[in-house]
Amino acid sequence: MNTLLFMNETNIQKIKHKWGELLRQLEETFGEKPDLQGMIFLIGVQELGKGYQNFTKEEKQDLMHIATCKLLSYEGFYKLTGVDADGWPQYEKAKTMPQMPLKEQDLLLKINVIRYFEEDGYELEKSEVI
Repeated sequence: MNTLLFMNETNIQKIKHKWGELLRQLEETFGEKPDLQGMIFLIGVQELGKGYQNFTKEEKQDLMHIATCKLLSYEGFYKLTGVDADGWPQYEKAKTMPQMPLKEQDLLLKINVIRYFEEDGYELEKSEVI
């Protein structure tokens, strides 16, 4: 299912509100407000399940990749196939992602970052939309 097909102005405002609330909560936790790439890195570390450690540049890229696959698996684009001998999650492409402008790609990732953190127990609808 392509989440973006169901976006209207009300849904976009709700996403913006949840995104802002997520940024606020993560800033409280980590002492700084992460950007989208920072959140994707956090998700990669979480999905690896080994806690934070000093990662090589290549491992950081791999963490970003597994996080992106996890996020796009919500849309059916990737499927978790297992873990390798070192415990790293392995994904395979389930279907081809359609071409879309960068702004829509970012929105799709943000929607699924929100979903990921909500599934992890974050409450993102506590405060009213301003």
